[in-house]
Amino acid sequence: MSASQTSSSDVPTLLVKIFGKDRPGITAGLFDTLAAYSVDVVDIEQVVTRGRMVLCALVTAPPRALEGDLRATVHSWAESIKMQAEIISGLGDNRPRGLGRSLVTVLGHPLTAEATAAIAAKIAKAGGNIDRIFRLAKYPVTAVEFAVSGVETEPLRTALVTEAGRLGVDVAVVAAGLHRRAQRLVVMDVDSTLIQDEVIELFAAHAGCEDEVAGVTAAAMRGELDFEQSLHARVALLEGLDASVVDKVRSEVRLTPGARTLIRTLKRLGFQVGVVSGGFTQVTDDLKERLGLDFAQANTLEIVDGKLTGRVTGEIVDRAGKARLLRRFAAEAGVPLSQTVAIGDGANDLDMLNAAGLGVAFNAKPVVREAAHTAVNVPFLDTVLYLLGVTREEVEAADAHEED
Repeated sequence: MSASQTSSSDVPTLLVKIFGKDRPGITAGLFDTLAAYSVDVVDIEQVVTRGRMVLCALVTAPPRALEGDLRATVHSWAESIKMQAEIISGLGDNRPRGLGRSLVTVLGHPLTAEATAAIAAKIAKAGGNIDRIFRLAKYPVTAVEFAVSGVETEPLRTALVTEAGRLGVDVAVVAAGLHRRAQRLVVMDVDSTLIQDEVIELFAAHAGCEDEVAGVTAAAMRGELDFEQSLHARVALLEGLDASVVDKVRSEVRLTPGARTLIRTLKRLGFQVGVVSGGFTQVTDDLKERLGLDFAQANTLEIVDGKLTGRVTGEIVDRAGKARLLRRFAAEAGVPLSQTVAIGDGANDLDMLNAAGLGVAFNAKPVVREAAHTAVNVPFLDTVLYLLGVTREEVEAADAHEED
């Protein structure tokens, strides 16, 4: 039978489903059994959950005179290995998927049945059909991916984001296609994103003005103050601080849990990774070297005669500056903006998040969560990998290979 005949919608086919306790050899056994009837394989799907297998094989039907024998043989074989079999007659292949294909990643800590039901219902209400569901990770969060067709990505994202916030889960919706696997550029904020700290507050602690600086920082991140004005005001409070404090601050910086895993995995996948920060090059340059980053840009504290002057030098990295740097890094990396990912938490990250192909609000302020493409609200930076379709098993396998 030719390929064109096999794919025809009026060709008789059999859906053979085998289910039961998983063990080696079941797939080979089924197709050995079917091979005696010279059927062609149209489609195969296999899933194993907690040691229980469901194996589905869509095959062309044998001549009518042999179909009864095929059914009896398959059932007998399944019974001999303590499995169950179901065989359903039909015509042709799977129905074509609807136009508009998206990948919906759901992160839960935990992922409840209520949240899963609500997300699935929203997909259906938006006109989407769930074609496949796959678990990406079971820890430190549960991450599952839904392949959805029949609805365009943007309206689906709009429908799901509001529901996600109400349910306490994180949802990312991206268009399906080859571009998801293409080489990309990831650019992230530093303070409260790549690291757990606000660098200027670490400096301020040594200058004895931590509370005053923290208050201005919080207002700026909420979008209540102009970032450049707030930057100058905070840096002025550091005037006279000894430059030796730079090394102390570098040693005090705490990476966000999962940061090293995220960067290490992205680099292995061929991504380029950069940071842009409203903080200071005195710290970001050190992070670039330690973490093997491709790009890093921040403000620079002016130091004269071994003392901080209370001023910054050079181009100010503010909200607009971060988006500008994302574009610059993308151009240098040879990556179109549609293939970039930006990660940030504050209002001064908004332009960058909106300019990127995928903007991720990481444990962000409400104004940022509402504006970004997606939000992650768990304290593990490597969960961003799941939004890119990378599984926890793939991360661990790559780490194990590196150690060998």
